[in-house]
Amino acid sequence: MDIMHVFVTPLALMGIMGGIFGVLLAIASIVFMVHQDERIGLIRAALPGANCGGCGYPGCDGYASGVVNDGAPVNKCSVGGASVAAKIASIMGVDAGESVPMRAFLKCKGTCEASPRQLKYDGIKDCRSAATIPGGSPNSCPFGCIGLGTCISVCNFGALSMGDDGLPKVDTNKCVGCGACVAACPKGIFTLIPKNADVVVACNSHWKGPMVKSVCSAGCIGCTLCTKQCPVQAIEMVNDLAVIDQSKCIKCGKCASKCPAKCIKTGEKA
Repeated sequence: MDIMHVFVTPLALMGIMGGIFGVLLAIASIVFMVHQDERIGLIRAALPGANCGGCGYPGCDGYASGVVNDGAPVNKCSVGGASVAAKIASIMGVDAGESVPMRAFLKCKGTCEASPRQLKYDGIKDCRSAATIPGGSPNSCPFGCIGLGTCISVCNFGALSMGDDGLPKVDTNKCVGCGACVAACPKGIFTLIPKNADVVVACNSHWKGPMVKSVCSAGCIGCTLCTKQCPVQAIEMVNDLAVIDQSKCIKCGKCASKCPAKCIKTGEKA
């Protein structure tokens, strides 16, 4: 009898205590339950699932939560475009606003011919690694494309490839404007422009004329001729580099025709 008392009583007490704790945990789970807004799930289902980060959030889940909880714009999904923006706007009960399709553009014409390679890089085949080494850029221009293809490796849509001239090429039919290449380029050569942009400056150098010509035959020399030719004042010089305001540009092409370096490109429309 004493043996039964020794074993049964503790077991009974443990069972009772377990039951009490279980009830308390069940009550706590109900009281402290965090209810997720059902709109987050609806928005996540409407998104394409590319998880490219082009919206500025860590993947589609983050963006869906951002729209509902942070008030993020409903038209930030570059992959989904206007149709997805309209769906999200409908879920949120707001206006979708204007969704401008964007595409990546390489602000460089420093090909192997225009900007001769000054050294042979034999390190990790990654532009970010090469950029940390003094003189790591293989071409002469310190503002130019390193050409190791990091932008290509981060593109999830197969929109980038390396050309025979040593510069990456953008397939505008595949580019969704996610901005992955923009974020990955250590030289800041990639930028996003409206998909229908037709006049663009293909240079990233902020040096003045003589120095630019010493390292690249296709670089902007800051002569300001383009600004004088533009009938709508859509071009300004920013640190000796011509910059086009795409919202003002009427695509007349006068700037390109007068550019002595021929670094203003026309006919770029996708």
